[in-house]
Amino acid sequence: MAKLTFMEKLRKLFGIKSKYDEEFFEELGDTLIESDIGAKLAFDIVDQLEEECKKEKIFDENLIVQKLKELLTPCVLQTRLEPVKDKVNVYLVLGVNGVGKTTSVAKMAAWFADKYFGSKDDVIMAASDTFRAAAIDQLKFHGEKTGIRVVAHQDGSDPSAVVFDAIQAMSSKGKGLVLADTAGRLHNKENLVKELQKIDRTISQKVDKDCYKKILVLDATTGQNGLRQAEVFNDAVGLDAVILTKFDSTAKGGMVVSLGKELSIPVAFVCFGEKYPDIDVFDSEKYMKELLG
Repeated sequence: MAKLTFMEKLRKLFGIKSKYDEEFFEELGDTLIESDIGAKLAFDIVDQLEEECKKEKIFDENLIVQKLKELLTPCVLQTRLEPVKDKVNVYLVLGVNGVGKTTSVAKMAAWFADKYFGSKDDVIMAASDTFRAAAIDQLKFHGEKTGIRVVAHQDGSDPSAVVFDAIQAMSSKGKGLVLADTAGRLHNKENLVKELQKIDRTISQKVDKDCYKKILVLDATTGQNGLRQAEVFNDAVGLDAVILTKFDSTAKGGMVVSLGKELSIPVAFVCFGEKYPDIDVFDSEKYMKELLG
């Protein structure tokens, strides 16, 4: 049975309520929470919505939805990742195991090679998740399928050395993009943070600041757990953008609102399938249209 979209839940709520009283707004808050907007943020938005509706004497369903859209829109942040074309760029791709991080690296590599550079030679994937041999093999497999070069060492080697070699390889060309896959064993947070900070220092010493981005991959269905993951990685190295996998803004997707409002982190890409083309730039206007109709 298909899950109700946020808009369908909202329409259902309007259908069973004859008046838009305090109880209506409480249930609206519950609906926002079910759509993965955090409880505090959800009720802050609803309190503001109720206050403005009373103040402006808004009792029409469509006008209430429009007012809700006005309150949510500033929380939804988007960004465009655009490598500097005449320099070496590095995108450090972060995320816990199981979110589709390595596959997202491959999708981005194919996307940038095709739509941005127009050449596979301008992109390198660095297999710097050396903790899992399977991650190295997986990235090599993606390299064979996409025709994009992979720089890898043996499993258990220093992740920073892998990134360093990938940057050196791209530097010999003079320009391009290195996409670095990383480990995501969040159960051993202290070691993970130290490892990522070491990689971060290595990259910062090798490329210009405007050419370096730190991107977190999140499973869009994990809701507030995903937000907690973002907090950990943001505290560790600072994040520039998020990629959402398993993305369906119509059913859940409220995490986008929380990411923007609570952490000021924009979304760059969304992934919605297993194939390499199943990636698209995030469009905040389209997101709001799909969320609220």
